[in-house]
Amino acid sequence: MDQASLIEQLKIERPAEQPPRRFAWWWVAAPVLVVAIGAALYAFLPRAVLIQVAVAEPVLGDAALGPSSILDASGYVVARRQATVSAKITGKVVAVGIEEGQRVERDEIIARLDDTNAQAGVAQARAELGQARANLMAAEVAFTNAKPTFQRNEQQLARAVISAQTFDTAKASYDAARTGLEVAARAVEVASARVELAQRNLDDTVVRAPFAGIVTVKAAQEGEMVSPMSAGGGFTRTGIGTIVDMSSLEVEVDVSENFISRVETGGRATITLNAYPDRRLPGRVIAIIPTADRAKATVKVRVGFEERDAGVLPEMGARVSFLGHDAP
Repeated sequence: MDQASLIEQLKIERPAEQPPRRFAWWWVAAPVLVVAIGAALYAFLPRAVLIQVAVAEPVLGDAALGPSSILDASGYVVARRQATVSAKITGKVVAVGIEEGQRVERDEIIARLDDTNAQAGVAQARAELGQARANLMAAEVAFTNAKPTFQRNEQQLARAVISAQTFDTAKASYDAARTGLEVAARAVEVASARVELAQRNLDDTVVRAPFAGIVTVKAAQEGEMVSPMSAGGGFTRTGIGTIVDMSSLEVEVDVSENFISRVETGGRATITLNAYPDRRLPGRVIAIIPTADRAKATVKVRVGFEERDAGVLPEMGARVSFLGHDAP
């Protein structure tokens, strides 16, 4: 081995110099940026919420916003006058003249039932009345003939022309004729009452509206059976339809019994419907129901509309603001 090779083996290999690392400044900038954003949100977000709340809630007692509210309560629009109209008798529907949303007037025909049996009943009752009147005429003839005979026999008995036995026979015939006339007259009255009853049964096959209002439910169709009594789970309907008197709409709300002292009958109120939150309708307390609900610890209050609005419908949600005593 030569000297050059030995010197080459004694050399120490040094690692290559690496370029200096750059400082990762973004690792420091990122937390600072997050802290700055959080501080900005903390500083400005609560103020924005307070501004929104201040705009949504009016200042009580401001003349521009109306009288102040001393109590608010939620409830529903109800109709004090509504009826599910049914027939007075059981029968098959042959015609229905109503639809949902239709307005009907008092005594307007809304349905008809099959009246064939009722017509037959009227005919039979009238025939029986005719027979009773014929019997009455026969009784009147018999009584007319028996009366002079009895009077003549009475005179003959006074002159001792006939025996008492003959007079008793004539008197019995006269009494029978008079009784027969009275019975025939009562039979005519009974037959007349039967005709009236049969006619009422015929009239009951026509169903009429009990009052003016709007039809909200059409329950029966042509061909169905209806009955004023429950069918017990069968296929018989109990009603023709439901009619609501829109002029009787009001709001029923439940007021906590702790604050019921703030409400008085006749007091002013403002009604806001959930369907029209921008419209405030004037109202007045109609009545405070004199009983409390022990389960909810509330008292029911009826509030009427002072102005009629076509947009108010039954079962709508509503909020009532009871106004202070200084409300105009």
